[in-house]
Amino acid sequence: MESRPASAALFDRARHLMPGGVSSPVRAFRSVGGTPLFFERAAGSHFWDADGNEFVDFCLSWGPLILGHANPAVVEAVQRSAAKGLSFGACCAGEVELAGRIVDAFAGQHPRAAFEQVRFVSSGTEAVMTALRLARGASGRPLVLKFDGGYHGHSDSLLVKAGSGLATLGTSSSLGVNPAVAADTLVIPLDDDEALEEVFRSHGPQLAAAIIEPLPANNGLLPQRPEWLTRLRELCTQHAALLIFDEVITGFRLGFGGYGDALGVGADLVTLGKIIGGGMPVGAVVGPRSLLEQLAPVGGVYQAGTLSGNPVAMAAGCATLDLLSTGEPYQTLEDLGQTFDDTLNAELTELGPDAPALAWQRRGSLLWLHLSSAALPRRASAIDGQSAKRYAPLHKALLDEGQYLAPSAFEVAFLSTAHNHDQVRTLARSIARHAPRPETILT
Repeated sequence: MESRPASAALFDRARHLMPGGVSSPVRAFRSVGGTPLFFERAAGSHFWDADGNEFVDFCLSWGPLILGHANPAVVEAVQRSAAKGLSFGACCAGEVELAGRIVDAFAGQHPRAAFEQVRFVSSGTEAVMTALRLARGASGRPLVLKFDGGYHGHSDSLLVKAGSGLATLGTSSSLGVNPAVAADTLVIPLDDDEALEEVFRSHGPQLAAAIIEPLPANNGLLPQRPEWLTRLRELCTQHAALLIFDEVITGFRLGFGGYGDALGVGADLVTLGKIIGGGMPVGAVVGPRSLLEQLAPVGGVYQAGTLSGNPVAMAAGCATLDLLSTGEPYQTLEDLGQTFDDTLNAELTELGPDAPALAWQRRGSLLWLHLSSAALPRRASAIDGQSAKRYAPLHKALLDEGQYLAPSAFEVAFLSTAHNHDQVRTLARSIARHAPRPETILT
């Protein structure tokens, strides 16, 4: 076990200065135990904590760093832009350049209308807030449909969970959310045919939009049946409700553009973040001109932001998308993912009856471990409760070996083009070695 006194000292001081000692709750390591690490620098697939310990990073800032840390081309673009000014609070050429790249990438994806315009904001949460306000403003309807376990940022209307019944008004998952706001959000399970039909039958005329990740990746990795997503698309069309794909994680990670393209299911609006900023704070709403021009200053749906379209973030995004546009990085990532699959399968086969209770889901460069002998779930409610408890000792063991995964059993791991096959094999072998065995029951 590596010594981490500098991180411990920083955390002790941080707890006096910041709530819980962190700027985002998951960083506090509450679900895995131990002291959170404080990092000082990163390069490629590695980063180093305040004590000088080196880690191979499979969290990658929760997804934006598809090219790895401090990619030279991205860093150069950021340095050039920063030297000209950190923020203008006004229009800049970088906005036009990045918007053009995004529109071109989405060209042809939508079955009914082109994705012609982009509105930049500063985070994925803001992008979703803007998309929902736009949907309500365009439709004049109050209700939004989300799916149990889906995380779309921390805005009040989406911090809700499902109550009882097939289709129920949402109840808040957080203190401080006005019940009247939460009540305008309907919540049903993923992968539930009956609930899907019922919610549109009962509430269709009042639904402004349905929002979903085309590949739910914020509460496990839960691929949905294509026919179920297609039916959601059909019902939205029939009831004149907008379908919003939250692609903050999947956008530009599983291919150059939105994941809806790969699925053959078109959304009316797409929200983006993470990768399009190359590691800098950014978010975006993408859609047809007929919808986007209902935003101010053209239309009556208001949205604004001092740091929206920040020139440094735009430069980082342009550099990142330019490197991804060849398509080669996606094949590299798929090859790395296949190495992970092959290695872990071989390790588990060799262990035979002594193999851990373990399944995993992978799509491209997204990985998720389900530490259970149960079938891989498609709904958040089907995630084995023991899986989360078993993850904590596994996370600690991997950390002690210099491998950093997200400090939560419900978050996915990420691969980058900066990783190599040896690193991925080492991760797979370590997981097979340290994952708790089937008889392990944790309380």
